[in-house]
Amino acid sequence: MEVPEWLETLAEKGARAQVPLALRPPEAGGRPAAVLMLFGEGPHGPDVLLIQRSSRGRRHAGQPAFPGGGVDPEDGGPVAAALREAREETGVDPAGVHVVGTMPELYIWRSDNRVTPVLGWWHTPSVVHAASPDEVESVERVPISELADPVNRLSLRHPSGLTGPAFRVRGLLVWGFTAGVLDGLLTHSGFALPWDPSRVEDLPPDVVNLASR
Repeated sequence: MEVPEWLETLAEKGARAQVPLALRPPEAGGRPAAVLMLFGEGPHGPDVLLIQRSSRGRRHAGQPAFPGGGVDPEDGGPVAAALREAREETGVDPAGVHVVGTMPELYIWRSDNRVTPVLGWWHTPSVVHAASPDEVESVERVPISELADPVNRLSLRHPSGLTGPAFRVRGLLVWGFTAGVLDGLLTHSGFALPWDPSRVEDLPPDVVNLASR
């Protein structure tokens, strides 16, 4: 399977990347989970698949994210779990996905999940949609060029005082865990462009209210 050189580079660097202290898994505990970072070649160049989680969800309500969820015993590991969740949430056909590799496990304290990012190349794209309306409101193929565009980049300040990278793309405000992973993706793949991290905004109250459920 022919995989773009930039994605192979991302997989190699991502596998060796040092996990930030804030995302480092604890010695014990936490629920195994996985997300699918699915890249394809769209009409506007390389893109990545993102979902908008349902505002009715119990966790991470209303947030843009990668398709994914908990690793079930029958999955046998994070790769199968990521592909299964992507199929259930977006209708992605796993037969059209070539798994390139995985990145180090990351910990999301709020949901107590130990998340393994799985990198995939979408060699044969299938039609995607919000296949699980109770969990997903919309699905977007977001061009990497739009994520890298400095106009679409900013820093968001949480009421806790923590500040992190964010993106405004395709009507989505991408922040938190997903934005942090995308920020690293741009750096490791060579797509990153200079942007102004001093452009800081407060996380909108409605987003805070959903996220704090």
